[in-house]
Amino acid sequence: MSTYSHSSRRIHPDTLKIDSASHPGWESGTEHTFSVGEQVFCTEGLGEVIRVLGRTQNGSRLLELRLADGRRESFFAAASNILIVPGAPAAR
Repeated sequence: MSTYSHSSRRIHPDTLKIDSASHPGWESGTEHTFSVGEQVFCTEGLGEVIRVLGRTQNGSRLLELRLADGRRESFFAAASNILIVPGAPAAR
């Protein structure tokens, strides 16, 4: 017997990945150099970088983000799974 149920409350993996096609012109954060205060787009919406941490398994940076609308506490995201606001200045 499986310990996993077929619950409709389970998070679908596709909802955890950013859809770059939904925001044409926005760039992936994979190769970007981030700075604190920079605006980004993640699976939850617009957010702000509050800390830049080490590297993830795929080589992109680990970011601590806070949502712009304040809906929840800060959380972590891989830079490869966020989008950069078009025309955003490069980090210093």
